[in-house]
Amino acid sequence: MAKTQKYVYFFGGKKAEGKADMKALLGGKGANLAEMVNIGLPVPAGFTITTEVCTYYYKNNHKYPKELKAQVLDALKKVEKEMGAVFGDPKNPLLVSVRSGARASMPGMMDTILNLGLNDVTVQGLIEKTNNPRFAYDSYRRFVQMYGDVVLGLKPKDKHEHDPFEVIIENKKHAKGVKLDTELTADDLKELVHEFKTAIKEKTGHDFPDDPMEQLWGAIGAVFGSWMNERAIVYRKLNNIPEWWGTAVNVQSMVFGNMGEDSGTGVAFTRDPATGENVFYGEYLFNAQGEDVVAGIRTPHPISELAKENPALYKQLDNIRKILEKHYKDMMDIEFTIQQGKLWMLQCRVGKRTGFAAIKMAVDMVKERLISKEEAILRIEPNQLNQLLRPIFDSEEKKKAVESGRLIAKGLNAGPGAASGKVALSAQDAEEMAKNGDKVILVRIETSPEDIKGMNAAEGILTARGGMTSHAALVARQMGKVCVAGCGALKINYADRSITVEGRDDVLIKEGDYISIDGSTGEVILGKLETKPSEVIQVLITKTLNPKDSPTFQTYNSLMNWADSIRRLKVRTNADQPDQASNAIAFGAEGIGLCRTEHMFFGENRIMSVRKMIVADTVEERKAALSELLPLQREDFEGIFRVMKGYPVTIRTLDPPLHEFLPHTEKEINELAQALGISYETLKAKIDSLHEFNPMLGFRGCRLGVLYPEITEMQARAIIEAAINVMNEGIKVKPEIMIPLVGHVNEFKLQEDIVRRVAAEVMQEKGKKIDYLVGTMIELPRAAVTADEIATRAEFFSFGTNDLTQTTFGLSRDDAGKFLPLYVQQEILPADPFETIDQQGVGKLVEMGTKLGRSSRPNLKVGICGEHGGEPASVEFCHRTGLDYVSCSPFRVPIARLAAARAVLNERTTKTTKSKATAKPKAKSAGKTKAKAKKKSTK
Repeated sequence: MAKTQKYVYFFGGKKAEGKADMKALLGGKGANLAEMVNIGLPVPAGFTITTEVCTYYYKNNHKYPKELKAQVLDALKKVEKEMGAVFGDPKNPLLVSVRSGARASMPGMMDTILNLGLNDVTVQGLIEKTNNPRFAYDSYRRFVQMYGDVVLGLKPKDKHEHDPFEVIIENKKHAKGVKLDTELTADDLKELVHEFKTAIKEKTGHDFPDDPMEQLWGAIGAVFGSWMNERAIVYRKLNNIPEWWGTAVNVQSMVFGNMGEDSGTGVAFTRDPATGENVFYGEYLFNAQGEDVVAGIRTPHPISELAKENPALYKQLDNIRKILEKHYKDMMDIEFTIQQGKLWMLQCRVGKRTGFAAIKMAVDMVKERLISKEEAILRIEPNQLNQLLRPIFDSEEKKKAVESGRLIAKGLNAGPGAASGKVALSAQDAEEMAKNGDKVILVRIETSPEDIKGMNAAEGILTARGGMTSHAALVARQMGKVCVAGCGALKINYADRSITVEGRDDVLIKEGDYISIDGSTGEVILGKLETKPSEVIQVLITKTLNPKDSPTFQTYNSLMNWADSIRRLKVRTNADQPDQASNAIAFGAEGIGLCRTEHMFFGENRIMSVRKMIVADTVEERKAALSELLPLQREDFEGIFRVMKGYPVTIRTLDPPLHEFLPHTEKEINELAQALGISYETLKAKIDSLHEFNPMLGFRGCRLGVLYPEITEMQARAIIEAAINVMNEGIKVKPEIMIPLVGHVNEFKLQEDIVRRVAAEVMQEKGKKIDYLVGTMIELPRAAVTADEIATRAEFFSFGTNDLTQTTFGLSRDDAGKFLPLYVQQEILPADPFETIDQQGVGKLVEMGTKLGRSSRPNLKVGICGEHGGEPASVEFCHRTGLDYVSCSPFRVPIARLAAARAVLNERTTKTTKSKATAKPKAKSAGKTKAKAKKKSTK
């Protein structure tokens, strides 16, 4: 008989059917609820409907597997037994919450319903059971409000409309002459329930369901449905969460924080998620339910105050904090409820944190011997290092602003860093303004999951309500955004598109005005403020801070040293000037992977010589112009060689089309014609003759050197002379000369022969020999598929993945902006191939070129030098493909170093997993087999 598939997993009491490593099936929330039960923490009983049901639901036209209903009813009976109450019972009603729970945390992106099971009959049972009519009707109105929004669809119609339920509540408070929700009486709340149901019927046409079982299935369907709502889809794309994962649904017994002043609710983190400091960090409210804390409707109290208000409860909670950190070996995000003095744990999950905090926590946990260095590296997403490099406000500028009265308010420092920008009062406006190139600060009374796109577009986020664990704070930290939350002095008027400040009649901020926010202090400052470099930059680049005086730098340095001890892949930089090269060395670069010689031609003292070379009619004229450039190029290379101190320097010979160096306006052409002593018409004709229909595939790269070999001669001479001059100063040099855009080995041979000849001439002239390499940039598909031929002559390959992507896809990067975003949005492509390597297409050419090249030259050095070299997934691909190095811009070098270390560790994990999967099961011992046979024979 076929075994019935299990879709529902119970948790409660002392044993759960699931455990922590079942996140793929139970989602993060369900797996962790089960795990908390298994380690003995107080968890209200419930059950989890698996992610497989979500997948089935979308594949089968929003229908459920036939086995599901019976399994839900069976699990519900277990919950009733554990909690001593019955679902839908008029005297002793069990109430439940219904929540989402994907395997990756998606805070606020999907839907939640609390207090499910209430109706006009069961609310009376709740009153008799608790002897608290106000609590019962408060729970009932919350349930109707949430169910009406999530399941029945009564929501604001546009960005300017307030929540319809909140409007009804505000009207009720105004009518009763009170300011706080808690001042409304039981009768007031009972009236609200009726008014809510009437509004739902009038505006949606739906009757509010009274049958608890109908309510339950409606809520389950809404949670599964919320997996495909717009905010969840946007969030998944921003965080690379696959759609096919689906969400689980958790149905859990309600415990109540709104039963009076001996009850409460809170959200906490086992460490500070903004700074990484090892302190218990969180917020709580008495006489409240969970959404009051998270939604920012009331500004809660810091958890440290609980230690004074109720020391015994705080001690119990702090003990649970320690148990969870020791068990999970990570910073955990927890939700708890206190019901009439008893503590219940409602959720735990690995907590979202800023990049700054992630790095500090990981390094601290290694020092605390909680985790290994390898685990620390795997915990930090390489791009999180950007937050350590993020600017801060210049202290003098900020001091002046404060002294001049521009400090207008202070909120909670929810997301560190400094941001200045124009005020946007809706997520849609923030998106539009950012698209127009403005830096934006999104200012909201409180954010909701619908604001996700605007939050992503903004430089910083400022809210009037909410605490350190509000939606705004949580999402901002994950996105790495600067955030100030709970700034109650701000009075935001969406209708007037303006902000006023309590106690500051002189301040009126209109949408589009500049403000500045300090996410490290919570300060809000009028106008635009200048920023200054982060502590890491001050230590490494500006040299204005002593490393010993910067704990932030010390944390960064520890992490980078661990990464360097693990990685195999070398990390170089793309740099064209000595200062860029110097910055890259400070960031840990081990050479230059791309020095673009054309960038040196645009200086005031050399562009004229370049233009003379281009418009020359004879070889002699061209050589005369090039002779003017020779000493300038030589000086450039000398500066770079000095800074690199023996690290390899890959210099690309001239690559771009010549027309890029010429003027195009009438005025500029006239000025150049006069300087060159030729007529306007002659120069204009020359410029027109250089026009190309497709410059990217035209007269550029090695083709320039083939037609004008004197260009290659000049550049080769400048490189070798510079190398010998610097070597004579006692500094090691390792020049690598790279010929661009080679499509055929014969092109390379012609250019290589020129370089070798000139190098020999210079060495003979100088009486010195130096080691140097000549290689090529693989940017064309033909070069990749004939790499074995090219490698018979080329001593190294550097994949120019920017151009290789263009030529493989047959598109221009400069024009692709018109359609590529749509391709990604509609999932025609999984990602922009200019941001991360297209591993299935371009990647195969890189793999093929590397393999073919090394078949001809086993010791062939291979790297990449596009900006992909600083993108973590691309770095990992390069490691797997066996490249020797990646090269990226200086400020991405730390990211590449960390990504290269993670690539090694991920490879080890993959190998371990594969070896376990392929290991043969151990043969049963003869003794066991005989015993089994004997047992069978006696039956």
